[in-house]
Amino acid sequence: METPVISYSSDVMGGTPVFSGTRVPVQTLLHYLEVGESIDDFLAGFPSVSRDQVIEFLEQAKDRLVAALPREGNCRRVC
Repeated sequence: METPVISYSSDVMGGTPVFSGTRVPVQTLLHYLEVGESIDDFLAGFPSVSRDQVIEFLEQAKDRLVAALPREGNCRRVC
């Protein structure tokens, strides 16, 4: 079974979603990207997170966002 990219537990950072096997909140990556920093900048600051974890997280987030978009003739959320 594959290890999840994100984990959360009340014992780790009060339940904040973190990259599995670390104490690094996924929100920290999003903040880095939001302010224009690169993935490499993030990884340099948080060496316990792997590039593979970051890429997998971003791919999963993209897939979920695309899946949530309305389809033609099925305007559920944003129209």
